[in-house]
Amino acid sequence: MALRHAVLAALLDGEYSGYQLAKIFDLSVSNYWHAVPQQLYAELTKLESEGLIIGRRIIQHDRPNKRVFTVTQAGIDELERFAAVPAKPGIIRENLLVMVQAVDHISMSAVITQLEDRALASAAKIAIFERTLEHLRGDLDEESYLRTGSPIGPYLTCLRGLRFEQENREWFESTAQLLRDRAIAHAEEGKPS
Repeated sequence: MALRHAVLAALLDGEYSGYQLAKIFDLSVSNYWHAVPQQLYAELTKLESEGLIIGRRIIQHDRPNKRVFTVTQAGIDELERFAAVPAKPGIIRENLLVMVQAVDHISMSAVITQLEDRALASAAKIAIFERTLEHLRGDLDEESYLRTGSPIGPYLTCLRGLRFEQENREWFESTAQLLRDRAIAHAEEGKPS
């Protein structure tokens, strides 16, 4: 997947400025695609020059003017082509896993601290995902929303992000506890940890 497809998919839900798109990426898209605002602005320029999105200028009297963008039919056609190509499985590239892999030879306390910090970060993301899902559902319960609610795409990707972070938090916490327990056991046996 290229950034272009993530941007096109995010713009399907409405007309957004580059600033608004960056916020969307930060809150919901970031669980499956990361991009900094500069990348997004550059991609908007490319997509507009290729006719995949169209921009229009909005004059604002109390703030600077802004440009907002929507997906064109050519952009939807590009997403159709993208969806027809088999998706490649994702891969994990995680610095923390390298640290855990090496924990038998490096400071266990430093790794435990990293795991605890990441568990806290995951908990914060979980709270954001839960609020976003509640906002999208409105008055519907989850089962009803999954059957009939709209939009379903953003809801499903947010649900995936929630489950991913829940699993992360559980692994970070349980791994930190296991390493703490091993360090205590080794200390009692007089072994280095």
